[in-house]
Amino acid sequence: MAFLSAHPGSLQQHAWLTRLLPFLNWTPMLNRDSLRADFWAGLTGAVVVLPQGVAFATIAGMPPEYGLYAGVVPAIIAALFGSSWHLVSGPTTAASVVLFSSLSQFAHAGTSEYVLLALTLAFMVGIVQLVMGLGRLGAIVNFISHSVVIGFTAGAAILIIFNQVKNFFELNVERGSHPHEVVWYVAEHIGEIDWLTASVGLVTMAVGIGIRRFARKLPYMIIAIIVGSLYAFVLNHFFGATIKTVGALPASLPPLSMPSFDYTIWRDLAPTVVAVTLFALTEAISISRALAARSGQHIDANQEFIGQGLSNIVGSFFSAYVATGSFNRSGLNYESGAKTPMASVFAGALLALVVLIVAPLAVYMPNAAMAGVLFIVAWGLIDTHHIHQIMKTSKTETVVLIVTFVSALFLELEFAIFAGVMLSLLLYLHRTANPTILIRVPDPNSPGRKFETAGPDLPECLQVRIIRFDGALFFGAANTFAETLLDYEKTDPEKIHLIIVMSGVNFIDVTGAETLVQMAKRFRARGGGIYLIKPKDAVIERLERGGYIDGFGRKNIFDSKTDALRTVYRYLDYDKCRTCRGSVFVECRRMGKQEPREEDFDDAPAAAAAH
Repeated sequence: MAFLSAHPGSLQQHAWLTRLLPFLNWTPMLNRDSLRADFWAGLTGAVVVLPQGVAFATIAGMPPEYGLYAGVVPAIIAALFGSSWHLVSGPTTAASVVLFSSLSQFAHAGTSEYVLLALTLAFMVGIVQLVMGLGRLGAIVNFISHSVVIGFTAGAAILIIFNQVKNFFELNVERGSHPHEVVWYVAEHIGEIDWLTASVGLVTMAVGIGIRRFARKLPYMIIAIIVGSLYAFVLNHFFGATIKTVGALPASLPPLSMPSFDYTIWRDLAPTVVAVTLFALTEAISISRALAARSGQHIDANQEFIGQGLSNIVGSFFSAYVATGSFNRSGLNYESGAKTPMASVFAGALLALVVLIVAPLAVYMPNAAMAGVLFIVAWGLIDTHHIHQIMKTSKTETVVLIVTFVSALFLELEFAIFAGVMLSLLLYLHRTANPTILIRVPDPNSPGRKFETAGPDLPECLQVRIIRFDGALFFGAANTFAETLLDYEKTDPEKIHLIIVMSGVNFIDVTGAETLVQMAKRFRARGGGIYLIKPKDAVIERLERGGYIDGFGRKNIFDSKTDALRTVYRYLDYDKCRTCRGSVFVECRRMGKQEPREEDFDDAPAAAAAH
């Protein structure tokens, strides 16, 4: 480091190199202790992903082994080129549900054509993620609100449950059926349910739920599936049952693959790519930031975009479908004591080795046991705490949540994301287009005449209205601002002086500036004027740059309320003041019924200092 400090050129070269190869930022943290901790965290993650990967592949309509392939190469690449120390990439529930929902309309699940579409989708998503990262568009995920994510995840969870009814009860429910169709089918064919198969699912669920509740540190998925598999083995060999199983998985490393570059396929997948990209990045960034808050790390969203993009691009050539940050694996990675991203590298590499040893044992894994585990996973995805919190806190966010949730259930999942995002943006625009405009008056009971919102107990001057504008005075809010002032003119025509407290205005555009000037001219034509208090420097700069400040009147801009009120008080019609009993301002009490003299203002403090 001393050499780099002494040689600025070397420092710049080092910064460029670490941007190109971000893992150079954390490799100095590696030592014997960190490697030991990362190894055990990685091994834990590799073991846990075995049942998860098979389950996610089942949800996605992919052959079971592809869920494991998606947890190998993408995890390694995302760790090396991402930003988070603890994020683990791989297959996830939500991504798998979106995949099946989108691709099942183009090909039959599990076929070679379907697999080709999934690999192509992963490649396309990776390209979009990489371009967004290189284009420094990391902040775009901020437009996907928390309510959208909660609603979408809850909807996806319900779909998982209904999609697994087939395996749980051994019924021939058509893939892709909507929840209400599944309910109707079960009601019509309830006599065809294989209750022995269902008992395998129930036993698996009971064990899983029990472990999660009473022994949370144990891997509930693995233990539940083992118990369910043993129970199914007993039923098959001693009671003559025919419990269907996943079947043996290929004991091999992820095979090389090639996405399609057919224009027609790319055109058909384009809408899905956008939806999957947005949700995958939101999921990855959300997990990264949540873990970073606990570990004290700073997350570079743009670098995370790049890491996720490269993981999907490279993964598509190693039989991996869309991968993103995994809630379960990332949290487990952190709780297991991972120190650096090397834990994710270990997790991917060790998973490849574990697959070679354990994959053949999947021949004993019942489909019903997998369904039972997925029921538990799906239920855990429904964030009831935050759902109740959103519903109690905000009506608009509740609407966003409900619309996203319902869209996920009855429409395409990718449309649910678009619907939630668009509704969030529309509601945001509605709020910004209707800024808060409050009428303010001095409180005579306050020693400093603090300004309060006008009410029946607080008198308002007959000739002056004081308002506070909170928000941006831009093209979307300009009309609301103008209409509010015109309403004031209709309801209180004698109030020809308007004082605007501008401390809450952070931005003004051309439309807002022109509207402000036009309304100022209108008030002057009525014999009064508009006066600004405490406008921010950015607002003043914009008014000066456009020449609006001259049309408005530089003398009508004040740094304090005291100066503004002293000035405006001079412009009042004192004949009307003599008929007023409000004594709204301090000057009103000092001057009494006589017209004030100029020297009276030198020692007469105006109303209200504080906001």
